[in-house]
Amino acid sequence: MEKAVFIIFAIVAVGSALNLIAQRNPLYSALSLIGTLASLSALYVTLHAQFIAAMQIIVYAGAIMVLFVFVIMLLNTPEDHPEIEKQQWLRYLAIPFAAVLIGEALYVFREIRNITLPAQGEAEHAIGTTWSIGTNLFTQYLLPFEATSVLILMAIIGAIVLARREES
Repeated sequence: MEKAVFIIFAIVAVGSALNLIAQRNPLYSALSLIGTLASLSALYVTLHAQFIAAMQIIVYAGAIMVLFVFVIMLLNTPEDHPEIEKQQWLRYLAIPFAAVLIGEALYVFREIRNITLPAQGEAEHAIGTTWSIGTNLFTQYLLPFEATSVLILMAIIGAIVLARREES
């Protein structure tokens, strides 16, 4: 049964990869790449590498593909259509949403102190598991993790600003 599932997802991965190359529309190619990455994630599950499969979905099929689609949509704007600002009221939601985001961050930083770590013997036995990686990521390495996310957000905003400057 496991071999059959592996073969099915391998065929889907190869088919999606071939469709990625064959497409003329870059948006459809990006969707085919998502199919390829999802199939690879399923292949990782059949190889009993659940953490790598989850990271494949979260990081590549999720975050990186959102950036790819964003860049494709940003660069493929037609020249003949005038830019009309729709839904101007949305800009007024920025302040309440920023307040909610800051409140959530303060809550997480306050509650991080209440996490209990396992005994020394249990922690050594749990090295490499999803639990130990998550515990280390959100306790010992919380500041570098959050700093990286802020840097990525700044890079996205910088790319938008540079793209808008070149259009003007």
